[in-house]
Amino acid sequence: MKCEEIFAALELLEKERGIPQDFMMGKIIQALTAAYKKDHEGVENVIVDVNEEKKDLRMYVQKEIVEEVENPGSQISLEDARAMSAKYQLGGVVNIPVKNVEFGRIAAGNGKQVIIQGLREAERGMIYDEFNSKQHEILTGVVTRVDPRNGNVSLRIGTGTESTEALLLSGEQVPGEELTEGQLVKVYLVEVRRTTRGPQVMVSRTHPGLVKRLFELEVPEIYDGTVEIRSIAREAGSRSKLAVWSADENVDPIGACVGPKGQRVGSIVEELRGEKIDIIKYSDDPAEYIAAALAPADVVEVRLSDEGKLCRVIVPDDQLSLAIGKEGQNARLAARLTGYKIDIKPASYTGE
Repeated sequence: MKCEEIFAALELLEKERGIPQDFMMGKIIQALTAAYKKDHEGVENVIVDVNEEKKDLRMYVQKEIVEEVENPGSQISLEDARAMSAKYQLGGVVNIPVKNVEFGRIAAGNGKQVIIQGLREAERGMIYDEFNSKQHEILTGVVTRVDPRNGNVSLRIGTGTESTEALLLSGEQVPGEELTEGQLVKVYLVEVRRTTRGPQVMVSRTHPGLVKRLFELEVPEIYDGTVEIRSIAREAGSRSKLAVWSADENVDPIGACVGPKGQRVGSIVEELRGEKIDIIKYSDDPAEYIAAALAPADVVEVRLSDEGKLCRVIVPDDQLSLAIGKEGQNARLAARLTGYKIDIKPASYTGE
């Protein structure tokens, strides 16, 4: 790679990839000096002169002028220095040009290598920045591989300007959901990690944020802030509870989420492969909020404890199993949604 080719390549990188020429030239100079020092033992000071106007590079080895040379790589005798120019004095320095043939050989290999590496780093940086700005958003990916050993799924995801591979770990997949190569799937971007092999995009199908973002996409009133999602509790693939609220008394937050004939919530349930969704109205009154969170069960009374976020909920005897739910799921989700530890008792309970 000739000097003019290096300059042309750097101009192109700056124009098309936004990588500053000065930054890349600094990398190239570092690589050239390191390569020369590696090939020439004892050399300490190497200078690369950049002539942008002439699109040219020159390399020099700087040597100290001494009476007796101990290290030929970094020192030159006064006699040899004055053979080059009578102006040189003891203790001064001489910049000795590296022959064009040798410099050309070093520049050809290292210049190309640095440019390729710089391009790779720039692409990784652009991918990281683009996807890092999309954290906690929903992206659509195409399944490219399902690892038969651990069930992890690789996806090709894009943002419109950049695309990359994303990893959907088996633990972030909805239980019972089978993904196949070529399938389109919506995922929640949890995190972007920097690794030596480039950015690693971690996505999820089980994160509560996926449900929240799906409602934002489907319900205009949530997107514009008229209706707020105050809390979400989720057991992916089975059931989610959503607490919604609106400052506008004329807006029914539950109705807005359900949509005409249940169309809005229906499309979200379909995307989540049949996951049940309970939508309840948030209240600043803890007792009212807890009672609503235990839907579809009816609640007779909520007794709040004076010691922290604890409560006892009384339900009709015939509603006890409904309030607790299958394997305790309804009570568990209600507790997560409200932040309260809930003790459910039937109305016939006579203990303390």
